[in-house]
Amino acid sequence: MKTKFYFTVLSILFLANFSCKNKVEGKVEMVEQERPNILYIMSDDHTSQAWGIYGGILENYVHTPNIKRLAKEGTVLDNCLVSNSICTPSRATVLTGQYSHINGVITLGAGLSPKHPTIAGVLQRGGYQTSVIGKWHLKQEPTDDFDYYCVLPGQGRYWDPIMKTKENWKDYTEGGMPYKGFSTDVIADKTIDWIENRDTSKPFMAMCHFKATHEPFDYPERFSHLYRDGDIPIPDTFYDEGPETTGRSFRGQSIDSLKARYLRASKDPENVPGYMKYPELPLTVDGLTKMEARYKTYQKYVKDFMRCGAAIDDNIGKLLKYLDESGLAENTIVIYTADQGYFLGEHGWFDKRLIYEESIHMPFVIRYPKEIPAGQRNSDLIENADFSALFADYAGLEYPKTMQGRSFRENLKGNTPADWREYGYYRYWDHSSDRPGHFGIRGQRFKLAFYYGNALKVNGYTKENQPTKFWDFFDLEKDPNETHNAYNDEEYQDVIKEMKAEILRQRETLGDTDKDNPEVLQIMEDHWNS
Repeated sequence: MKTKFYFTVLSILFLANFSCKNKVEGKVEMVEQERPNILYIMSDDHTSQAWGIYGGILENYVHTPNIKRLAKEGTVLDNCLVSNSICTPSRATVLTGQYSHINGVITLGAGLSPKHPTIAGVLQRGGYQTSVIGKWHLKQEPTDDFDYYCVLPGQGRYWDPIMKTKENWKDYTEGGMPYKGFSTDVIADKTIDWIENRDTSKPFMAMCHFKATHEPFDYPERFSHLYRDGDIPIPDTFYDEGPETTGRSFRGQSIDSLKARYLRASKDPENVPGYMKYPELPLTVDGLTKMEARYKTYQKYVKDFMRCGAAIDDNIGKLLKYLDESGLAENTIVIYTADQGYFLGEHGWFDKRLIYEESIHMPFVIRYPKEIPAGQRNSDLIENADFSALFADYAGLEYPKTMQGRSFRENLKGNTPADWREYGYYRYWDHSSDRPGHFGIRGQRFKLAFYYGNALKVNGYTKENQPTKFWDFFDLEKDPNETHNAYNDEEYQDVIKEMKAEILRQRETLGDTDKDNPEVLQIMEDHWNS
């Protein structure tokens, strides 16, 4: 009888560790009941230079104690790359696990079609409760893959943000109701409220998407005291004036353009778009030389950016405190990342979009006490298409074949697969004379990009402003600041030849072949060996 009793107890304990069979993607499998929750926190443009855990000139200036706490308690990715460095496409790739040419969100103007499966739907059908709160930016209404959504219309606003739910959605820009306070605070509070009132019989995935640190880089009063005394150091490449000194294939968007926006908003603050409603105007540059004006612009820009980032960090702390006090911390995966990188004066630029290091890097830290080593760094090449595969892996669910990512769960444990990628693939689809359309690959040491500079019909641009140079190659070991385009250097010709072949392999593997873009194919034929 005793043996039978013990057997019965053990059987009950064993079965208690598993849920019922779940049918996911047509496949029946046993899934652990104690699956981890996922809290995915993502900001907008909060670049690695301003996190305080990636080194750099701002490391001792940024106010980021909670990001540093996450880094101490989790693992930091040193080479997490975005596949298209602009807000809407990056967000679509995170959700769908598909590169831009597959999910159709190639530019800011594109919306995510409901026909594309999302990782939220995969998790939901696998027994998770799902939510997205904060910035959405994908044009169409969030689908029923989310049990709950409360999102900003368009870019949203920093103060008293309007947010839309299923009950009051009208269209992308209309509907919703205002919430009193600073948007970063509001979004964190609503995320906590949803987690607190969730169905506790299910694990959850909560996507907490801050508007910050997007232009106009606003901040709450409690951080306005920061950086009032003294100047912030400038990047080594701050006074870079263009391709004449670096040999690169394009000019880029100068921080002088931000100066022009500051001056316009100073002159007529009531009649500028929302992204130009900067704090603490007016700004004047009267009597200053061009470079003195650039320096003054930078001081305002980077200080506002860091104050805005301090509010993010503060709310990360609030979220972590809630997990601790609610007993959820041990079984909740916490991720903090940004939808792409951003230039903070490097090369004399601001904004993103380019395959250059500051733009292509997605800062990323992950904490999961049950499995991920604390205080570690990982240098494997991870792409934002991989996030969805990681989530499915942790949830014990089959990853859809229509998605293109690869789980990096083993990488995070220090077990990098022998066949892990050697290059990340990148494509920027938009086009202008200063930032041409381009694609390329980035490896651990070398980077090669082809600037085809074709606007494509979907972008609504003409065929004007084509590049006159087409290739950039950088040795990141010898030239980490990317100040010398080494494409024509004799010592690299064999490497460049191999990387050109790798670009073509990647394009074929990922399905980005431009079969419907004969103009791009012609440019490639004309200039591939130029």
